[in-house]
Amino acid sequence: MADPMHQFEVQKIVDLPDFSLPGVGVIDMSITNSTVAMFLAAGLIVAFFALATAKAAVVPGRLQLLGEGIFSYIDNLTTSIIGHEGRKFFPFIFTLFLFILAMNLLGMFLVFTATSQLAVTATLAAITILLVLIVGIARNGANMYKLFVPAGVPWYMLVLVTPIELISFLLRPVTLALRLFGNMLGGHVALKVFAGFVVSLGALAAGGGLGLLGIPGALLSLGGVVALTALEFLVAFLQAFVFAVLACVYLNDVVNLGHHH
Repeated sequence: MADPMHQFEVQKIVDLPDFSLPGVGVIDMSITNSTVAMFLAAGLIVAFFALATAKAAVVPGRLQLLGEGIFSYIDNLTTSIIGHEGRKFFPFIFTLFLFILAMNLLGMFLVFTATSQLAVTATLAAITILLVLIVGIARNGANMYKLFVPAGVPWYMLVLVTPIELISFLLRPVTLALRLFGNMLGGHVALKVFAGFVVSLGALAAGGGLGLLGIPGALLSLGGVVALTALEFLVAFLQAFVFAVLACVYLNDVVNLGHHH
């Protein structure tokens, strides 16, 4: 259990029969700790808004005020980045932000951190980019090429600029997935390591003698754990926010292709 990577192991909780999908292969349908964490995150979001809106009033209570605040925050985010058409994509951005935030925060309370799994973050990134492609093709058709040919660039520079723009677009899901995955993984590893220092140095000090020299180190490590915990709560919010902002930016590129709002 002292292994800092042990916390990221995906373990089966309920073993279910495999499902065979033509062209894909055999898919393991078992319920894992990662699955439970995602279901729990989704369930808590639904429960929170059910309670927040259960007794909706003109003068909102604390839960209603918090729910309306989150709603307005994401609504302002989508409209400020995408423009007047941002509200069309509000449900997706709102769900994406809350789902990632809930999974990040659950990982801080002794629950498996689903966003520390690359498969989870890559799936969210793939869904986001797929939506961008669908919206872009549906709205712009053949003019989608303008996404890779910036306006105002001299023709002789397009040979260099166009491949860069294309590669940049193809790397978007990769960077989306890796940014969220790396931050959640790295933060939890650091927390585990510092917590391990506290336990090991405390055990050394308990033996007396020269082991008492471990007390300052244990206290210093404990301070590091407290600081890292506070930082991780901030990172949990920031990573959900950054993911939502980038999703809005990518949607803005195809919604307002060729003009500014």
